[in-house]
Amino acid sequence: MSTTLLRNQTSTPPTGGRRSRLTRNQRPAWLVPTIGIAAVVVGAAAAALVGFNVALWAVFSAVIFLVAAPVAVTAVEGRRKGADSLVTYLVYTAFILAVVPLVSVIWTVLANGLPGLNSNLLLTSMNGVTGATDNAAAAGETPVLGGAYHAIVGTVSITFWATLLSVPIGLLTAIYLVEYSRGGWLGRAITFFVDVMTGIPSIVAGLFAAALFGLLFGPSTRFGFVAAVALTVLMIPTVVKNTEEMLKIVPNELREAAYALGVRKWRTIVKVVIPTAISGIASGVTLAIARVIGETAPLLVTAGFATAINWNSFSGWMTTLPTFIYYQIMTPTSPTNPDPSAQRAWAAALILIIIVMLLNLVARLVAKAFAPKTAGR
Repeated sequence: MSTTLLRNQTSTPPTGGRRSRLTRNQRPAWLVPTIGIAAVVVGAAAAALVGFNVALWAVFSAVIFLVAAPVAVTAVEGRRKGADSLVTYLVYTAFILAVVPLVSVIWTVLANGLPGLNSNLLLTSMNGVTGATDNAAAAGETPVLGGAYHAIVGTVSITFWATLLSVPIGLLTAIYLVEYSRGGWLGRAITFFVDVMTGIPSIVAGLFAAALFGLLFGPSTRFGFVAAVALTVLMIPTVVKNTEEMLKIVPNELREAAYALGVRKWRTIVKVVIPTAISGIASGVTLAIARVIGETAPLLVTAGFATAINWNSFSGWMTTLPTFIYYQIMTPTSPTNPDPSAQRAWAAALILIIIVMLLNLVARLVAKAFAPKTAGR
Protein backbone atom coordinates (compact mmCIF):
# COMPACT_ATOMS: atom_id res chain seq x y z
CA MET A 1 0.00 0.00 0.00
CA SER A 2 2.81 2.37 0.84
CA THR A 3 4.51 1.48 -2.45
CA THR A 4 1.34 2.27 -4.42
CA LEU A 5 0.92 5.57 -2.61
CA LEU A 6 4.52 6.48 -3.30
CA ARG A 7 4.09 5.60 -7.00
CA ASN A 8 0.98 7.81 -7.25
CA GLN A 9 2.75 10.69 -5.58
CA THR A 10 5.73 10.46 -7.90
CA SER A 11 3.64 10.03 -11.08
CA THR A 12 1.30 12.97 -10.42
CA PRO A 13 2.95 16.28 -11.29
CA PRO A 14 2.47 19.16 -8.87
CA THR A 15 -0.41 21.53 -9.53
CA GLY A 16 1.84 24.49 -10.06
CA GLY A 17 3.83 22.65 -12.73
CA ARG A 18 0.68 21.67 -14.65
CA ARG A 19 -0.60 25.26 -14.60
CA SER A 20 2.70 26.64 -15.83
CA ARG A 21 2.72 24.23 -18.79
CA LEU A 22 -0.86 25.19 -19.76
CA THR A 23 -0.16 28.91 -19.65
CA ARG A 24 3.18 28.71 -21.40
CA ASN A 25 3.45 30.94 -24.53
CA GLN A 26 0.24 32.78 -23.63
CA ARG A 27 0.20 36.54 -23.18
CA PRO A 28 -0.67 37.76 -19.69
CA ALA A 29 -3.99 39.52 -19.26
CA TRP A 30 -2.31 42.82 -18.47
CA LEU A 31 -0.20 42.98 -21.64
CA VAL A 32 -2.66 44.53 -24.15
CA PRO A 33 -4.26 47.00 -21.68
CA THR A 34 -0.80 48.16 -20.66
CA ILE A 35 0.15 48.70 -24.31
CA GLY A 36 -3.10 50.64 -24.81
CA ILE A 37 -2.34 52.95 -21.89
CA ALA A 38 1.22 53.46 -23.10
CA ALA A 39 -0.06 54.21 -26.62
CA VAL A 40 -2.38 56.89 -25.24
CA VAL A 41 0.46 58.52 -23.27
CA VAL A 42 2.95 58.38 -26.13
CA GLY A 43 0.28 59.57 -28.58
CA ALA A 44 -0.40 62.60 -26.39
CA ALA A 45 3.30 63.42 -26.29
CA ALA A 46 3.66 63.02 -30.07
CA ALA A 47 0.59 65.20 -30.68
CA ALA A 48 1.97 67.87 -28.38
CA LEU A 49 5.13 68.08 -30.46
CA VAL A 50 3.25 69.04 -33.64
CA GLY A 51 0.43 71.09 -32.09
CA PHE A 52 -1.90 69.25 -29.77
CA ASN A 53 -5.52 68.54 -30.64
CA VAL A 54 -7.85 65.68 -29.72
CA ALA A 55 -8.19 64.27 -33.24
CA LEU A 56 -4.41 64.14 -33.74
CA TRP A 57 -3.99 62.56 -30.32
CA ALA A 58 -6.49 59.83 -31.20
CA VAL A 59 -4.81 59.13 -34.54
CA PHE A 60 -1.33 58.87 -33.04
CA SER A 61 -2.56 56.65 -30.19
CA ALA A 62 -4.39 54.33 -32.58
CA VAL A 63 -1.39 53.97 -34.90
CA ILE A 64 1.00 53.27 -32.03
CA PHE A 65 -1.36 50.68 -30.54
CA LEU A 66 -1.97 48.95 -33.88
CA VAL A 67 1.79 48.58 -34.36
CA ALA A 68 2.89 47.77 -30.81
CA ALA A 69 0.12 45.38 -29.69
CA PRO A 70 0.45 42.83 -32.55
CA VAL A 71 4.26 42.93 -32.24
CA ALA A 72 4.03 42.17 -28.52
CA VAL A 73 1.51 39.37 -29.08
CA THR A 74 3.71 37.91 -31.83
CA ALA A 75 6.73 37.93 -29.52
CA VAL A 76 4.82 36.01 -26.83
CA GLU A 77 2.43 33.72 -28.73
CA GLY A 78 3.85 33.44 -32.21
CA ARG A 79 3.15 34.82 -35.66
CA ARG A 80 -0.32 33.28 -36.11
CA LYS A 81 -1.66 34.80 -32.92
CA GLY A 82 0.01 38.08 -33.80
CA ALA A 83 -1.67 38.20 -37.21
CA ASP A 84 -5.00 37.31 -35.61
CA SER A 85 -4.65 40.11 -33.07
CA LEU A 86 -3.73 42.60 -35.81
CA VAL A 87 -6.89 41.83 -37.78
CA THR A 88 -8.98 41.93 -34.59
CA TYR A 89 -7.66 45.35 -33.60
CA LEU A 90 -8.16 46.64 -37.16
CA VAL A 91 -11.82 45.56 -37.00
CA TYR A 92 -12.25 47.31 -33.65
CA THR A 93 -10.63 50.44 -35.07
CA ALA A 94 -12.93 50.40 -38.12
CA PHE A 95 -15.94 50.07 -35.82
CA ILE A 96 -14.81 53.03 -33.74
CA LEU A 97 -14.18 55.11 -36.88
CA ALA A 98 -17.72 54.31 -38.05
CA VAL A 99 -19.33 55.16 -34.71
CA VAL A 100 -17.40 58.35 -33.92
CA PRO A 101 -19.04 60.51 -36.65
CA LEU A 102 -22.49 59.29 -35.61
CA VAL A 103 -21.87 60.07 -31.96
CA SER A 104 -20.34 63.41 -32.92
CA VAL A 105 -23.36 64.39 -35.01
CA ILE A 106 -25.82 63.40 -32.29
CA TRP A 107 -23.82 65.20 -29.62
CA THR A 108 -23.48 68.37 -31.71
CA VAL A 109 -27.19 68.47 -32.55
CA LEU A 110 -28.17 67.85 -28.93
CA ALA A 111 -25.77 70.49 -27.59
CA ASN A 112 -26.97 73.13 -30.03
CA GLY A 113 -30.60 72.08 -30.39
CA LEU A 114 -31.73 71.50 -26.82
CA PRO A 115 -31.49 75.19 -25.77
CA GLY A 116 -33.96 76.14 -28.50
CA LEU A 117 -36.32 73.17 -28.07
CA ASN A 118 -39.28 74.63 -26.19
CA SER A 119 -43.03 75.05 -26.46
CA ASN A 120 -42.64 78.24 -28.49
CA LEU A 121 -40.70 76.40 -31.19
CA LEU A 122 -43.11 73.45 -31.24
CA LEU A 123 -46.40 75.38 -31.13
CA THR A 124 -45.82 78.56 -33.16
CA SER A 125 -44.88 79.39 -36.73
CA MET A 126 -42.74 82.13 -38.27
CA ASN A 127 -45.79 84.12 -39.30
CA GLY A 128 -45.28 87.76 -38.26
CA VAL A 129 -41.68 87.25 -37.08
CA THR A 130 -39.40 89.97 -38.47
CA GLY A 131 -35.84 91.12 -38.11
CA ALA A 132 -36.90 93.53 -35.38
CA THR A 133 -38.23 90.57 -33.40
CA ASP A 134 -34.89 88.79 -33.60
CA ASN A 135 -32.99 91.99 -32.79
CA ALA A 136 -35.02 92.33 -29.59
CA ALA A 137 -34.33 88.68 -28.74
CA ALA A 138 -30.60 89.12 -29.38
CA ALA A 139 -30.59 92.15 -27.09
CA GLY A 140 -32.22 90.11 -24.33
CA GLU A 141 -35.42 92.15 -24.31
CA THR A 142 -37.64 89.22 -25.34
CA PRO A 143 -37.25 85.46 -25.71
CA VAL A 144 -36.61 84.02 -29.15
CA LEU A 145 -40.01 84.12 -30.84
CA GLY A 146 -41.13 82.16 -33.88
CA GLY A 147 -41.10 78.41 -34.25
CA ALA A 148 -41.15 75.44 -36.57
CA TYR A 149 -44.73 74.26 -36.07
CA HIS A 150 -45.62 74.95 -39.69
CA ALA A 151 -42.50 73.07 -40.82
CA ILE A 152 -43.40 70.05 -38.67
CA VAL A 153 -46.90 70.01 -40.15
CA GLY A 154 -45.49 70.24 -43.68
CA THR A 155 -42.94 67.48 -43.06
CA VAL A 156 -45.51 65.07 -41.64
CA SER A 157 -48.05 65.83 -44.36
CA ILE A 158 -45.69 65.54 -47.34
CA THR A 159 -43.95 62.45 -45.96
CA PHE A 160 -47.33 60.81 -45.30
CA TRP A 161 -48.48 61.27 -48.90
CA ALA A 162 -45.11 60.17 -50.27
CA THR A 163 -45.22 57.00 -48.16
CA LEU A 164 -48.83 56.32 -49.15
CA LEU A 165 -47.87 56.54 -52.82
CA SER A 166 -44.50 54.79 -52.82
CA VAL A 167 -45.00 51.82 -50.49
CA PRO A 168 -47.82 50.08 -52.42
CA ILE A 169 -46.08 50.71 -55.75
CA GLY A 170 -42.72 49.51 -54.47
CA LEU A 171 -44.18 46.50 -52.67
CA LEU A 172 -46.21 45.31 -55.67
CA THR A 173 -43.25 45.85 -57.99
CA ALA A 174 -41.00 43.75 -55.78
CA ILE A 175 -43.65 41.01 -55.56
CA TYR A 176 -43.86 40.90 -59.34
CA LEU A 177 -40.08 40.71 -59.74
CA VAL A 178 -39.70 37.87 -57.23
CA GLU A 179 -42.90 35.86 -57.64
CA TYR A 180 -44.06 36.39 -61.22
CA SER A 181 -41.42 37.72 -63.60
CA ARG A 182 -39.28 34.53 -63.79
CA GLY A 183 -36.48 36.48 -65.46
CA GLY A 184 -38.60 37.74 -68.35
CA TRP A 185 -37.87 40.82 -70.42
CA LEU A 186 -40.32 42.95 -68.46
CA GLY A 187 -38.72 41.98 -65.16
CA ARG A 188 -35.26 42.78 -66.52
CA ALA A 189 -36.48 46.15 -67.80
CA ILE A 190 -38.04 47.02 -64.43
CA THR A 191 -34.85 46.05 -62.62
CA PHE A 192 -32.81 48.23 -64.98
CA PHE A 193 -35.02 51.28 -64.50
CA VAL A 194 -35.12 50.79 -60.74
CA ASP A 195 -31.32 50.73 -60.69
CA VAL A 196 -31.26 53.92 -62.78
CA MET A 197 -33.77 55.63 -60.48
CA THR A 198 -31.68 54.71 -57.44
CA GLY A 199 -28.86 56.95 -58.64
CA ILE A 200 -30.73 59.99 -59.94
CA PRO A 201 -30.06 63.27 -58.09
CA SER A 202 -32.89 64.44 -55.87
CA ILE A 203 -33.19 67.77 -57.68
CA VAL A 204 -34.02 65.85 -60.88
CA ALA A 205 -36.96 64.21 -59.10
CA GLY A 206 -38.12 67.66 -57.98
CA LEU A 207 -37.86 69.07 -61.47
CA PHE A 208 -39.78 66.08 -62.86
CA ALA A 209 -42.65 66.58 -60.40
CA ALA A 210 -42.68 70.34 -61.00
CA ALA A 211 -42.76 69.84 -64.78
CA LEU A 212 -45.49 67.19 -64.55
CA PHE A 213 -47.83 69.32 -62.46
CA GLY A 214 -46.87 72.36 -64.50
CA LEU A 215 -48.29 70.62 -67.57
CA LEU A 216 -51.43 69.59 -65.69
CA PHE A 217 -52.22 72.75 -63.73
CA GLY A 218 -50.08 75.45 -65.28
CA PRO A 219 -46.55 76.75 -64.72
CA SER A 220 -45.22 77.56 -61.25
CA THR A 221 -47.64 75.12 -59.61
CA ARG A 222 -46.38 74.48 -56.11
CA PHE A 223 -48.10 72.72 -53.24
CA GLY A 224 -47.43 69.89 -50.84
CA PHE A 225 -48.65 67.01 -52.99
CA VAL A 226 -46.24 67.97 -55.78
CA ALA A 227 -43.40 67.59 -53.29
CA ALA A 228 -44.85 64.23 -52.20
CA VAL A 229 -44.71 63.03 -55.81
CA ALA A 230 -41.07 64.13 -56.04
CA LEU A 231 -40.23 62.21 -52.87
CA THR A 232 -42.15 59.21 -54.20
CA VAL A 233 -39.78 59.06 -57.17
CA LEU A 234 -36.89 58.88 -54.70
CA MET A 235 -38.56 56.39 -52.35
CA ILE A 236 -39.78 53.79 -54.84
CA PRO A 237 -36.32 52.40 -55.79
CA THR A 238 -35.34 51.97 -52.15
CA VAL A 239 -38.61 50.23 -51.29
CA VAL A 240 -38.36 47.97 -54.34
CA LYS A 241 -34.76 46.88 -53.75
CA ASN A 242 -35.19 46.23 -50.02
CA THR A 243 -38.50 44.41 -50.43
CA GLU A 244 -37.11 42.33 -53.28
CA GLU A 245 -34.17 41.19 -51.19
CA MET A 246 -36.42 40.35 -48.25
CA LEU A 247 -38.80 38.31 -50.42
CA LYS A 248 -35.88 36.36 -51.89
CA ILE A 249 -34.80 35.34 -48.40
CA VAL A 250 -38.13 33.59 -47.72
CA PRO A 251 -37.48 29.82 -48.15
CA ASN A 252 -39.12 28.23 -51.17
CA GLU A 253 -40.18 25.34 -48.94
CA LEU A 254 -42.80 27.61 -47.34
CA ARG A 255 -44.29 28.43 -50.73
CA GLU A 256 -44.23 24.78 -51.83
CA ALA A 257 -45.91 23.69 -48.61
CA ALA A 258 -48.72 26.18 -49.18
CA TYR A 259 -49.12 25.10 -52.80
CA ALA A 260 -49.25 21.45 -51.70
CA LEU A 261 -52.19 22.29 -49.46
CA GLY A 262 -54.02 23.79 -52.41
CA VAL A 263 -53.53 27.44 -51.44
CA ARG A 264 -53.64 29.84 -54.37
CA LYS A 265 -50.53 31.81 -55.24
CA TRP A 266 -51.88 35.24 -54.31
CA ARG A 267 -53.05 33.93 -50.96
CA THR A 268 -49.68 32.27 -50.36
CA ILE A 269 -47.99 35.60 -50.99
CA VAL A 270 -50.36 37.48 -48.67
CA LYS A 271 -50.53 34.93 -45.85
CA VAL A 272 -47.11 33.27 -45.98
CA VAL A 273 -44.47 35.19 -47.93
CA ILE A 274 -45.17 38.76 -46.83
CA PRO A 275 -45.67 37.95 -43.11
CA THR A 276 -42.40 36.03 -43.14
CA ALA A 277 -40.52 38.98 -44.65
CA ILE A 278 -42.46 41.76 -42.92
CA SER A 279 -39.62 42.63 -40.55
CA GLY A 280 -37.21 43.38 -43.39
CA ILE A 281 -39.91 45.10 -45.43
CA ALA A 282 -40.75 47.43 -42.53
CA SER A 283 -37.06 48.23 -42.10
CA GLY A 284 -36.78 48.98 -45.82
CA VAL A 285 -39.77 51.33 -45.74
CA THR A 286 -38.30 53.12 -42.74
CA LEU A 287 -34.98 53.43 -44.54
CA ALA A 288 -36.76 54.92 -47.56
CA ILE A 289 -38.60 57.46 -45.39
CA ALA A 290 -35.41 58.41 -43.59
CA ARG A 291 -33.72 58.82 -46.98
CA VAL A 292 -36.26 61.39 -48.23
CA ILE A 293 -37.40 63.14 -45.06
CA GLY A 294 -34.23 65.24 -45.03
CA GLU A 295 -34.36 66.28 -48.70
CA THR A 296 -34.24 70.02 -49.37
CA ALA A 297 -33.65 70.75 -53.05
CA PRO A 298 -36.68 68.94 -54.53
CA LEU A 299 -38.97 70.54 -51.95
CA LEU A 300 -37.83 74.05 -52.76
CA VAL A 301 -38.93 73.66 -56.39
CA THR A 302 -42.17 71.78 -55.65
CA ALA A 303 -43.60 72.98 -52.32
CA GLY A 304 -42.08 76.45 -52.06
CA PHE A 305 -41.57 78.09 -48.68
CA ALA A 306 -44.16 79.57 -46.32
CA THR A 307 -44.03 81.16 -42.89
CA ALA A 308 -47.61 80.32 -41.91
CA ILE A 309 -49.26 76.99 -41.16
CA ASN A 310 -50.85 75.18 -44.10
CA TRP A 311 -52.75 71.95 -43.43
CA ASN A 312 -53.87 71.45 -47.01
CA SER A 313 -51.35 69.49 -49.09
CA PHE A 314 -53.31 70.22 -52.28
CA SER A 315 -53.27 74.00 -52.12
CA GLY A 316 -50.72 76.64 -51.21
CA TRP A 317 -47.05 76.55 -50.42
CA MET A 318 -45.76 74.40 -47.57
CA THR A 319 -42.60 74.38 -45.50
CA THR A 320 -40.78 71.30 -44.27
CA LEU A 321 -38.11 71.00 -41.60
CA PRO A 322 -35.20 70.72 -44.10
CA THR A 323 -36.28 73.85 -45.99
CA PHE A 324 -36.93 75.64 -42.69
CA ILE A 325 -33.39 74.82 -41.55
CA TYR A 326 -31.97 75.90 -44.90
CA TYR A 327 -33.66 79.30 -44.86
CA GLN A 328 -32.85 79.95 -41.20
CA ILE A 329 -29.15 79.36 -41.87
CA MET A 330 -28.79 80.89 -45.34
CA THR A 331 -31.15 83.85 -44.95
CA PRO A 332 -31.49 84.68 -41.24
CA THR A 333 -34.54 86.66 -40.22
CA SER A 334 -32.18 89.35 -38.95
CA PRO A 335 -28.93 89.41 -40.94
CA THR A 336 -27.26 91.55 -38.28
CA ASN A 337 -28.26 89.15 -35.47
CA PRO A 338 -28.30 85.60 -36.90
CA ASP A 339 -28.13 83.81 -33.53
CA PRO A 340 -31.93 83.45 -33.06
CA SER A 341 -32.24 81.96 -36.54
CA ALA A 342 -29.34 79.59 -35.85
CA GLN A 343 -31.02 78.52 -32.62
CA ARG A 344 -34.23 77.71 -34.49
CA ALA A 345 -32.27 75.79 -37.14
CA TRP A 346 -30.47 73.58 -34.62
CA ALA A 347 -33.70 72.89 -32.73
CA ALA A 348 -35.43 71.97 -36.00
CA ALA A 349 -32.56 69.61 -36.84
CA LEU A 350 -33.02 67.93 -33.46
CA ILE A 351 -36.75 67.54 -34.16
CA LEU A 352 -35.92 65.94 -37.51
CA ILE A 353 -33.64 63.40 -35.85
CA ILE A 354 -36.31 62.62 -33.25
CA ILE A 355 -38.87 62.02 -36.01
CA VAL A 356 -36.52 59.57 -37.77
CA MET A 357 -35.91 57.74 -34.47
CA LEU A 358 -39.66 57.49 -33.86
CA LEU A 359 -40.13 56.09 -37.36
CA ASN A 360 -37.54 53.40 -36.62
CA LEU A 361 -39.37 52.56 -33.40
CA VAL A 362 -42.70 52.31 -35.23
CA ALA A 363 -41.12 50.06 -37.87
CA ARG A 364 -39.84 47.71 -35.18
CA LEU A 365 -43.25 47.58 -33.49
CA VAL A 366 -44.96 46.88 -36.82
CA ALA A 367 -42.47 44.15 -37.66
CA LYS A 368 -42.94 42.57 -34.24
CA ALA A 369 -46.73 42.74 -34.46
CA PHE A 370 -46.99 41.15 -37.91
CA ALA A 371 -44.06 38.74 -37.80
CA PRO A 372 -45.08 35.04 -37.85
CA LYS A 373 -45.44 33.58 -34.37
CA THR A 374 -43.09 30.74 -33.44
CA ALA A 375 -43.40 28.03 -30.82
CA GLY A 376 -40.96 29.79 -28.52
CA ARG A 377 -43.10 32.92 -28.37
